[in-house]
Amino acid sequence: MSYEEKARAYFLEGYTCAQSVLLAFSDKTSLDEKTALRIASSFGGGLGRLREVCGAVSGMAMVAGLLYGFDQPHPGAEKASHYARIQKMAGAFRDQYGSILCRELLSLGEGASNPEPEERTPDYYKRRKTCVDCIGTAAAITEKLIEKNGEL
Repeated sequence: MSYEEKARAYFLEGYTCAQSVLLAFSDKTSLDEKTALRIASSFGGGLGRLREVCGAVSGMAMVAGLLYGFDQPHPGAEKASHYARIQKMAGAFRDQYGSILCRELLSLGEGASNPEPEERTPDYYKRRKTCVDCIGTAAAITEKLIEKNGEL
């Protein structure tokens, strides 16, 4: 199963967009499932259903940070290089969808930030086809990054 397929399947099991992407790459990040799910749990719905940056985009940034991020307080060029990597990833996603913002991707507009999650029904998944596609795209971009050893 490809990373894209794994990420889509996790979402269809009920995980958030961010959890689905991060969990799909657990073999690469060495995170155990529970830790990955908890780390990504706040990023669903565009950060706690605020409908800001898409959870799938956040998930791919988490994977990139775990694999290629910096861990020193003053990393200098390493920080700039990593931020450029994240911007390229987000740019590749934006090129495909026109935005990296959850509310824009789902055409929700302002004021759609109710913290109550929706029940995961067949109708929910029909309405969230965009989410499934975004998750797949984020996983594909992340896989390409890994194949090119941190470059895009």
